[in-house]
Amino acid sequence: MAFNRSLAATLFSLLGLTGCETISLKNWVADSPPAAVAATNVSMITPLVEKRETLVATGYAVISVQNHKNPSQQRLLAIRASKLDAYRSLTEQVYGQQLDATTSVADMTVMSDTFRAKVEGVIYGAVLVSIAPVGEDTYETTLSLDHQVVRDLRSLYLSQLAARRR
Repeated sequence: MAFNRSLAATLFSLLGLTGCETISLKNWVADSPPAAVAATNVSMITPLVEKRETLVATGYAVISVQNHKNPSQQRLLAIRASKLDAYRSLTEQVYGQQLDATTSVADMTVMSDTFRAKVEGVIYGAVLVSIAPVGEDTYETTLSLDHQVVRDLRSLYLSQLAARRR
């Protein structure tokens, strides 16, 4: 019964919001000069960069699941996988994640929820802080990235976006 009340409240709230006006960013971006778009994007990103001197990312990998029979090779593969995971984490922090979500509802009941995340970007200048075993079956890699490099990466990314839109 409580679930039905909360579902009804949620639907009522959504119906109330349907009358609200939305601003299309596509039209705003298309009508704005590229320099204004880049300046706006930089102003949205700047507070994130200024908070920390360096970004730090940690990646993990399990040794026993590595696809090799030789234990030494499994350890090396786990080290490599943990390093790639740390780079993925840095990329998320610099560029963000693209999320796709799908929800199926039938008879006012959620049948399925699907989420997909995608991370894409270029990282250079990362400093390897440490690679260390954690427990008996895991490796941990930590990388750091200076905030000036983050600014450079984001600036290059925004200029590429502006060039694609022309």
